[in-house]
This record gives sequence, C-alpha cells and structure tokens, in this order.
Amino acid sequence: MGLHLTTHNQKPMLLLLLLLIHSLLITQSTPCRTSCGDIPIEYPFGIDDGCGSPYYRYILVCSDSGKLQVRTPSGRYNVHNVSYADPHILITDPFMWNCDDGENYRPTRPFSLDTSTRFKLSPHNEYLFFNCSEDHVIVKPKPIFCERFPERCDSSCDSGSYLCRHMPGCSFAMSGSSCCSYSPRATESLRLMLKYCTSYTSVYWRNVGAPQPYDQVPEYGIRIDFDIPVTRRCLQCQDPYKGGGTCGFDTGTQSFMCLCKEGNSTTHCKDYDATRHNRKVHVIAGTVSGVSAAGAFGIGAGIWYLKKVRAKAPVTCGVQSNENRLF
Repeated sequence: MGLHLTTHNQKPMLLLLLLLIHSLLITQSTPCRTSCGDIPIEYPFGIDDGCGSPYYRYILVCSDSGKLQVRTPSGRYNVHNVSYADPHILITDPFMWNCDDGENYRPTRPFSLDTSTRFKLSPHNEYLFFNCSEDHVIVKPKPIFCERFPERCDSSCDSGSYLCRHMPGCSFAMSGSSCCSYSPRATESLRLMLKYCTSYTSVYWRNVGAPQPYDQVPEYGIRIDFDIPVTRRCLQCQDPYKGGGTCGFDTGTQSFMCLCKEGNSTTHCKDYDATRHNRKVHVIAGTVSGVSAAGAFGIGAGIWYLKKVRAKAPVTCGVQSNENRLF
C-alpha cells in the first residue's frame, strides 16, 4: 500500500520536472540570426556556430556594438556591405591611407587573407602606393612601359594611373609625393610592395548601373569575392514546400544539417522521423553554449531524481517505457 501511494504521488512531480527540463532547453536555444546591424546574413555565412556553410566558420562575427566584422590573419575589419547576387563583401581598413591624411603618411600594415578559405581579392580592386623606392619597384607610366617591356608589365606600378590623377573624394592634387597604381595577384604582393613604399590605399570600382563609360565609380575599400557552395541538400532544406529550413552543420562533425523550428534534420524540416532522431545530435546553431548555474543545477538534480525514482519505482510507472524514454 505504501509503495502504491509513493508511486502515485511521484507522477505529478515527474511531469513537473520534465516540463522544467523542456522549458530550460527551449530557452537556451535561439534561431540563426539573419542580420547584424543593417547587413543581412544569408547562406553561406553565419554568425552563430553551426549556421551557414562550415567553409566560412568563425570568419564573420557580430560585435557587441552590432557591427559585422570579418576575421583575417591581419586583423578584424568592419564589413561595409555584403552582396549575395554578385558574391562579394566590402570592407574598410582603418590602417590604410585616406584623404584626411593628405601627404602625412602614417605607418600602415598590409591587408591579408587566409588562402585556405574561399575568399579571394577581387580583380575590381586597385591599390595606390605612395613614395615607392624606384631602386626596388618599377614605377613607370604603364602603357608606355608595357609596350617596351611586355614581359615585365605585370610587375610595374603605373605612375600614370587615372586614380593617382583623380583621387576619389580628395579635392587636392598630390604634388610633393609620388603615386602609382598596382593590382597584386595575391596578398603577399602587398607585403612586398609595402617594404619599399611609404603607404598605400585600396580603391574598388563600384557598378552604379549608368551607361558606359560612367557605369563604374571608384570608392575606397577592399572588395573580397567569395564562393557560394550550392548543394542539393541545402536547396532541399530551404525549399518552403519541405518546411523552409536553414542550412547549417553539425558543430562536432561539420556534416550538413537542416536547422528547423522543431529540431534538426539531415534532409528537410518536413522529414519528421529524421527530425526526431537528430534532436539528440550536438548541433548548437544559435544556441547559447553556457547554461546558467541555476539551469544546470536544476537539470542535474532532475536527472539524479529520475534515476533514483527509476531504481525504486516499478516498470508500471511508465517513465521507463520506450515511448517516453528520455535517457
């Protein structure tokens, strides 16, 4: 008789405990953020671990002030814009020369990219170098030099550049300094050039949609092109008729994962069997990694209590049936 009363009284307590654990887990989870400030975050990018493509994991970060930044070997840089139709990002480098510096060239450092990522410097960039040593750098008007030495044309820095004569946004002419334009094939070239030049800046050509030859205007900044890895599984996951999920990955294995409101699936959000199965894997996209002390204590105490009850209570209590087993 005593055992029957204990088992009967434990049922509402167990139910309450299960609801507590469920609510704690739900409150710890948030969906992948779709923006940082006013910049949209779409596939293949993600600012929450497990979101987007693993090829771009840990590259973008949303700062505490709501600024989107990109991590590179040379530092963290603010992202000015992201285009997904013409895949590229535009960044600003505060160490580069700007119009406010005039002919006061402060020390700078070369921008660099990690060559193991799917980022690359855009051919739309042009770099202006100032006061270069002509003992180490070929500083010549490019058209004339290329006609005479076509085999060395790529290594020359064009002193007759249009940009040197029309500095974007600057109302003054650089009279006391030399300027030349150079388009490096890799970021290593920037480092080599800066060994023999006082400073530099980057200009990219932005398409404004006007009739040629006025369809592009020069602006300061660095354009970085990126690839969008498109897979059948990602398209299937995003298909609104299949649940409209978000493409992500398992943070442990980096294998593909479709992130859904109900859970996570290896296929698409309307594949409920897969969704239920994959709730157990450790995809933490958008999940706060640290659980509060009270929450952790509550869950830990709950697990201890369930195990204690399971050891004492008969199987007829129902908490150990295959239909509602938690552990």
